[in-house]
Amino acid sequence: MSVHVDIHTLPAMLTALRLPSFQRHWSDLAGRADAEGWQAARFLAALAELELADRDSRRIQRHLLQAKLPAGKTLATFDFAALPTVPKARVTALAAGDWIETGDNLVAIGNSGSGKTHLLAAVGHALVEAGYRVLYTRTTDLVQRLQAARRDLALEAALGKLDKFDLLILDDITYANKDLAETSVLFELIARRYEHRSLAIAANQPFSAWDRVFPEQAVAVAAIDRLVHHATILEMNAESYRRRSAAIRIDGGPPIVRDSLSDNQTEPGSDSQT
Repeated sequence: MSVHVDIHTLPAMLTALRLPSFQRHWSDLAGRADAEGWQAARFLAALAELELADRDSRRIQRHLLQAKLPAGKTLATFDFAALPTVPKARVTALAAGDWIETGDNLVAIGNSGSGKTHLLAAVGHALVEAGYRVLYTRTTDLVQRLQAARRDLALEAALGKLDKFDLLILDDITYANKDLAETSVLFELIARRYEHRSLAIAANQPFSAWDRVFPEQAVAVAAIDRLVHHATILEMNAESYRRRSAAIRIDGGPPIVRDSLSDNQTEPGSDSQT
């Protein structure tokens, strides 16, 4: 069967087919294929690989923008070499994402400036690059949005949109006292994602002081139970590396990231993974 092909229409056809990488690379790759005597199947496969790789790259960049992670907080900028107490192997395992597949949680507890946000954001960044969808938010900001959705009778829809993210990173969960309305929507979020979608939480208070988060003891117990049932719990009480880095810069030396990480969970009755 004879087929007439007008090569000059190829760019327009590739645009119509939404194959931008094909359009960008076909001419150079065709020249290489002609010079090296490639078969047509090899030429087509090479173009398809480029298209898929570029699509993956664009998807990751799009999901990184959607994740709203703090800038510069990645595993590459977390100084493990200077921190022998930090179990890098465990953090690397968390960054691989197996725990996301089973809807497990990650809880980082430590005093202000101990590196909780950096660590959770770094893990989140790695998970996006591994193909997961992540959203970072301050807990107070998210609670306010959920309260507004409840007032508009749209809480279910708002929670449904959050279900699209494999991991929610809730920063500063114990930063401020919460009233009963705030407690209610926060508990609904935790209960909805329990054993279904993962949460990563940064808290500057131990569980025994979570009456600041959930004033009603029964709700506090129920929320903590759901969070720690399938969870990795990292205790990070240490000298603030922000203060230390500032002091070093004043002295004229380079900034150093300091942190301390312990795998010991001191709260009774928890099932933190080891």
